[in-house]
Amino acid sequence: MQQVVRRSEYTPPTFEIPSTFLSFELRPQATRVHARLEIVRSGADSHAPIELLGEHLELVSVRLDGRPLRQDEYECTAGRLRLLAFPERGTLETESLTDPAANLAFTGLYLSNGNFFTQCEAEGFRRITWFADRPDVMSRYEVLLEAPRESCPVLLSNGNLVGEGDCAGRPGWHWARWQDPFPKPSYLFALVAGRFVAHEQSIVRASGRPALLQVWVEPGNEDKTGHAMDSLVHAIRWDEERFGLELDLDRFMIVASADFNMGAMENKGLNIFNTKYVFANPRIATDVDFEGVEAVVGHEYFHNWTGNRVTCRDWFQLTLKEGLTVFRDQEFTADRLAGQAADAALARSARAVKRIDDVRVLRASQFAEDAGPMAHPIRPDSYAEINNFYTVTVYEKGAEVIRMLLTLLGRDGFRKGMDLYFERHDGQAVTCDDFVAAMADANGRDLDLFKRWYSQAGTPVLNAGWHYQPNDGQEGGTMYLNLSQSLPADKGPGLPLVIPVALGALDAQGRDLLPADTVIAMSAQQEQHRFSVAREPRALSLLRNFSAPVLLEQQIDDDGLAFLALHDSDPFNRWDAVQQLAVRAVRALYRADPGAQASTDALAGCLSHALAETGLDKAYLACLLTLPGEGFIAEQLSDLDPQALREARNRLFRQMAGRLFDPLLACHLAQQPARPYDSHPLQVGTRALKNATLAYLAQAGERQAEVEALISRQFFDADNMTEQWGAVGAAINTALPVRQRLLDEVEQRFGQEALVMDKWFSAQASAHVPGPADASVLDTVQRLMQRSDFAIKNPNRARALIHSFCQANPAQFHRDDGAGYQFWERCVLEIDASNPQVAARLARSLDRWTKFKPALRSLMRQSLQRLAAHEGLSGDVREVVNKALAA
Repeated sequence: MQQVVRRSEYTPPTFEIPSTFLSFELRPQATRVHARLEIVRSGADSHAPIELLGEHLELVSVRLDGRPLRQDEYECTAGRLRLLAFPERGTLETESLTDPAANLAFTGLYLSNGNFFTQCEAEGFRRITWFADRPDVMSRYEVLLEAPRESCPVLLSNGNLVGEGDCAGRPGWHWARWQDPFPKPSYLFALVAGRFVAHEQSIVRASGRPALLQVWVEPGNEDKTGHAMDSLVHAIRWDEERFGLELDLDRFMIVASADFNMGAMENKGLNIFNTKYVFANPRIATDVDFEGVEAVVGHEYFHNWTGNRVTCRDWFQLTLKEGLTVFRDQEFTADRLAGQAADAALARSARAVKRIDDVRVLRASQFAEDAGPMAHPIRPDSYAEINNFYTVTVYEKGAEVIRMLLTLLGRDGFRKGMDLYFERHDGQAVTCDDFVAAMADANGRDLDLFKRWYSQAGTPVLNAGWHYQPNDGQEGGTMYLNLSQSLPADKGPGLPLVIPVALGALDAQGRDLLPADTVIAMSAQQEQHRFSVAREPRALSLLRNFSAPVLLEQQIDDDGLAFLALHDSDPFNRWDAVQQLAVRAVRALYRADPGAQASTDALAGCLSHALAETGLDKAYLACLLTLPGEGFIAEQLSDLDPQALREARNRLFRQMAGRLFDPLLACHLAQQPARPYDSHPLQVGTRALKNATLAYLAQAGERQAEVEALISRQFFDADNMTEQWGAVGAAINTALPVRQRLLDEVEQRFGQEALVMDKWFSAQASAHVPGPADASVLDTVQRLMQRSDFAIKNPNRARALIHSFCQANPAQFHRDDGAGYQFWERCVLEIDASNPQVAARLARSLDRWTKFKPALRSLMRQSLQRLAAHEGLSGDVREVVNKALAA
């Protein structure tokens, strides 16, 4: 039975560690770690043992105040070092050995391509040395690194470099000493050692002080670092301007690792990144990759204040740093895009495109999580393995909760709250309640009801209805808006939440009847609101800019949605109206509903109008043309048949392509991106629209020779990966001969570029059709796993091939014969043997098994039961599987 950790059982630490000295003798199989901790008791019980945590460590020696401890003065068992008689204050020294080369979990100290890296969040530091490995124990660190100069010419750690030189008595060895002036929890510790080269840039901070920025990569990758450096500079400037927060170290470093379980890690002053979020140039990275690099670089830098200077008291408060920082990186990207727009209208459109991208992720992934067995509040109440709670709920829904505070308090009020938060809590480990209290106190607002968002799981449902009463004998009248909110019965008490509802009302000519900033702060189960309007409304535009993470239910027909899609002044809701029409059309086709034609016609009319509209931002038009994904639609169905859903969506795609072939072709041919490659948002929009229209043309089923020539021309004429990958994406779900030709060309040109090959693996694993020599996409995936460049122990490559098949290709994964599930079982077990974190994410492929048709439900349950019966299953995977089976 797994031990469950509960938020209600939190107790403060009984001792503090004001200072920590660490010395490393770095060897691949036997790194020696000497730790010297200044320990001060802080609890009431001065006789209780001092307990430190450690895993996969060989304890060599223990000393207290310079004296070796006798064996009866300490206990070292089951991952714990217990000091049985510790004074009020003392200096503890431990010496341990660890094996980085054998650490394939990539948490703690490990090797990647011969270089040393660390990953300590959430509980990796205990694999490095014995420590109070919890976020509310903050210490000032000094670190001495020693290693052979030939294999490790670069030695890095947190803070500032205070000395370096040759090791006396050890020829060929050298040392470097680092000091971090700021107290931090152990999860923010980092070291890197190996062969690297740096892209450097000096800047002057807002205060006038200089700072050195470095992006470290393995030799040969220097030409891929420019965008990451530019992104870091932009992030530093944005945080100075938007929040008045300045870089607090004289040096800030980013290091890229090819073996990394996550996207990046915000270690104080020494961020360690997955290469996916550092490497970018036009040859190997798409525009989406470029934006991803900028967003993740920004995210990790912004953690310097929201996560590092002020950290979380315990892991239940994870959204305190992650939700807030996701919100900050979203705002950073939106401000950057809007700041490069030519006028106010394009700036608004640029913000809308970013908002659409963020909401797509929320609806497709987080709403599904909120409805499934792993549902939890953004501040969970319990967990068995904290690694399983680095989720879209904690991150993306957490960001939406922060955004609602911005909506309720306004931009200036939110800034006042942030200022007070740092004034009160700089250098502390605090809670979500502390953050909300700062927001409330800075603005003189009562936010007690708002805090329910932190403890409520599930996606709220907002039901809206309205009617209009004209004035007697006068123009205009009163609009009555009735709102009610509810939660799924299995998601807790369903207490009313504070829901900011941004809204507009449009008359028959599409003119707005309400002020642009109209927002209702709903706080009761049911409410009615009245609005005086000059004319009778034709339609209501609710939840503008997606003002709250809820499901909206309202009585609106296809004509009403089409009216909003053509006239709504809120660009997000205009896009959302198109999405709703597409969902209705797919659902009707899925159910063979005779009324499907009405929704299909309405959608075709809206897309035709958008293609003909002059002055429409190209990136926004590309969003309008993109149909909702299978995952989002699947969440709105029960007894799901994945093959039938794919066929329904593909049928709608083909119908739109056929009906709009000529305007789509004209639009595609009109897009002429600048040469050479230009990263300006206008050119990004041009490429996005070019790719979106090509994807439609490839599915039209007519003039195939012409379309195939367009696909081929786009790939071979392009000077950038965005257009090349757009051509691959257009061909991958077709039987056109160009499909295999492009895949072969990518392999030939980019076989040595790991990130491009990750795309290559992923494209084939998520394709709707198998390769020409394969009977199924599963066969394709299993064939690709036999290649010499596939390594299941590399997280990026495993995600590219296996996760893409199991999680991004539902119609092929959920086969009626259950072969996909058997493949999933084998892969989960193989990965779990070395990397439980990556295995647990793969295990979630069967999270939503109860939604599927009975035959598939039975097969999935059997697979989950077989996996649960496996004795060697990690705690990470066992928690996921047990929760799924309990659904």
